[in-house]
Parts: sequence; C-alpha cells; structure tokens
Amino acid sequence: MATIRPYMPTDWHDVERIYAEGIATKMATFETAPKSQNSWEQQSVQGSAIVAQIESDTALSGWAVLWPVSDRCAYAGVAEVSVYIAESARGKGIGKALLSNLVTVSEQLGLWTLQAGIFEENMPSIRLHEKCGFRIIGVRERLGALEGDWKNIVLMERRSTNIGT
Repeated sequence: MATIRPYMPTDWHDVERIYAEGIATKMATFETAPKSQNSWEQQSVQGSAIVAQIESDTALSGWAVLWPVSDRCAYAGVAEVSVYIAESARGKGIGKALLSNLVTVSEQLGLWTLQAGIFEENMPSIRLHEKCGFRIIGVRERLGALEGDWKNIVLMERRSTNIGT
C-alpha cells in the first residue's frame, strides 16, 4: 500500500509530473498546463497538501490538496478538493487513501464542507468521491470548453459530521 504524508517543496517535480499526466487525459481539469510550483503552493489552503508513495517506488504515486472557494468570510470553512494519481498507480486504492486522508486534514484545519467539480464522464472519480462520503448535488451543464469540447460538471460535496455541526 501507500504511505500518505504532508507535501514538501522537494516533492514538486513528482507533483508536476502527476498533474501533467492528469491534464493529458482531458478528464481531470480545464487546465491545459500545470500551475507553477509557487502558484500551487501559495494559492492552495495552507497545510492541506498531501502526497502518496508506494513503498517500493522512489517516485510519488499521487497527491491531493484543497483550494479556497472564496475569500468571503462566510466561506472560510469551505474548500474544493483536487486529487491526482500517477498513471502507473491508478486503480490501486491510492485515490481512496489520499481522499480519505484529505478529509481528515480538512477537519483538522476546521473546514466543514468539501466540494468537487468533476467532468461528467469521469466516473472513476465520481465513484471515488462517493466512497469517501461525497454526494452529488447537481450538474452544471456546458460549464466550459476544453479544446472546443463543452463539458458538464458534476458537483459533489461532503459535509463534516465533526466540524460546523
């Protein structure tokens, strides 16, 4: 199985590689290139980034991080999740381990709601989120185009049973 630990800046090379692999699928994000290390580290919720490493590998097998959804004080406890798994590690339970740990991290940070926006055709990601306590709250139709292909986004959320109750 994988070891989950906090992200360190020295992990960036693997994080960027895994990010680029996810972008290449055209099923993970509207992004067409990874964010810079500085943007990724500075714009994410501080203290939320985690990484996974399979014991037999020297490279990371996945990462997860939280993003603020708004700078308005009413949304201080709400964050959006990102979970990316290396192509070579998909289907091995790494995503579930990362997302489950990210839920724990979010509650340690005092967050009460996590949300995810997932391309409608990305059923593995939708199922993963459901296994980790997320529920579908709706679909945003034709929210944006990726290389001319309009995408529907499944909105999912997970409300903490420990924070903000």
